Amino acid sequence: MDALNFKTLILGASALALAVPAAAQTAAPTNLLVQEQDAPAQKASDRGSVDQAFEGTEFVSQEVTQDLSPPVAPWSITAAQKLVAALEGVRAEGLNPADYEIAALKSLIASGPGERLDAAASRNFIWLVEDMRDGRTPMEARRQWFVVDPDPDLYRSTDLLAMAAETGDIAGVLDTIRPTHPDYARLVKALGTTPKADSKKRKLIMANLDRWRWLPRDLGKQYLMTNVPEYQLRLTVNDKIISTYRTIVGKPGRTATPQLAEKVEGVVFNPTWTVPQSIVKGEGLGAKVLNNPTWARNAGYKATKGENGWITVVQQPGPTNSLGMMKLDMPNPHAIFLHDTPSRHLFANEQRALSHGCIRTERALELAMTMAIVGKGATKEEAIAISTSGEYTKVPLQREFPVYITYFTMATDIDGKLRSFADIYDRDAPVLAALDQPRQADRARKTSEEVVEIVDDLQTS
Repeated sequence: MDALNFKTLILGASALALAVPAAAQTAAPTNLLVQEQDAPAQKASDRGSVDQAFEGTEFVSQEVTQDLSPPVAPWSITAAQKLVAALEGVRAEGLNPADYEIAALKSLIASGPGERLDAAASRNFIWLVEDMRDGRTPMEARRQWFVVDPDPDLYRSTDLLAMAAETGDIAGVLDTIRPTHPDYARLVKALGTTPKADSKKRKLIMANLDRWRWLPRDLGKQYLMTNVPEYQLRLTVNDKIISTYRTIVGKPGRTATPQLAEKVEGVVFNPTWTVPQSIVKGEGLGAKVLNNPTWARNAGYKATKGENGWITVVQQPGPTNSLGMMKLDMPNPHAIFLHDTPSRHLFANEQRALSHGCIRTERALELAMTMAIVGKGATKEEAIAISTSGEYTKVPLQREFPVYITYFTMATDIDGKLRSFADIYDRDAPVLAALDQPRQADRARKTSEEVVEIVDDLQTS
């Protein structure tokens, strides 16, 4: 689907959202997405059973050993010289040539081909691949970074090594792992035009170039991306921004919004909110709801008390619901999601780090309708009916829709200008410090940081 047709869909959803309170708008955007053909289903008779598949097979248990020796490929002198050129030029992409054994490689090249050159060239090529594909910053310096990059599995180091050594096209192989998002190329250009004397700006560019390498190389054809320090959410198609929404993000500290890559599984219209016990018990809401039925009814709360005295409070759908008129269901251990809010006046604030971690989104109903229609979960008529029903309704999406919660302190803003953003969570310092340290080998792919589940996001107004 091209960006122009997608923009038409957004405008249609926006009109629908504005009209929903009166339920007067009947025109809606056509689903312009190209229909996907399902792969033919395999017959059960063709598959057979697990028992049949292994019938007559004898299993012998043996000791499993893992070969931990580094991969080595044969390198020609020409290919090795091209590798040296690539290593010497990495500063243009925010990496440090001092991280690699360039002088030793040149010496081995002068001595001619052989096992020592093969080992050194292979080792340095693998290092370069890891830095360009995965990012140079070690995991412990990526604060609240919970994205697991799939690229090491999609672009395996050994495969890239074999290709580079065989073809000698070092630049071409490296190009297959370079981030494809336009912002990466724009930051590379900015680094090249920033004077060396402006070391502070250069280091900030380098840190944010590396952040792009932490993400999947290809983000997908269509996705949601929010840059937390910018307080903006983007709906993007083919790397073009189709629509933007102001956001409210987590307060600095324990409830700062983490960095995630998740998938929207459904759109919840007219959501309910199960109030966490930190409010039900800790702030006395449960007793207040039970003892003041008129107030509770006006506020939309319903409470139940079990035989053991446990009180459960659920806020019903309605204009005062703390989740507003919708939320995007994106299951994750942090309980982070995107949702509406009845306190929409807060979107006018310049600084919007106000929540307990979740991301509140302006024009949320427009976003919800767009997601439901684009995700092929509802037709335009169904979206109108569901939105105006006042009843809790979850619309599952048939189409996969990634959501990236990122943290860039230098990036292209929604107006297309490259600019810096306030480091509201102080996450730059550890990245900058890591880039000043020698390269770290055998870096972890997953963080060991604590997962902070957001259980009381909606205490703030």
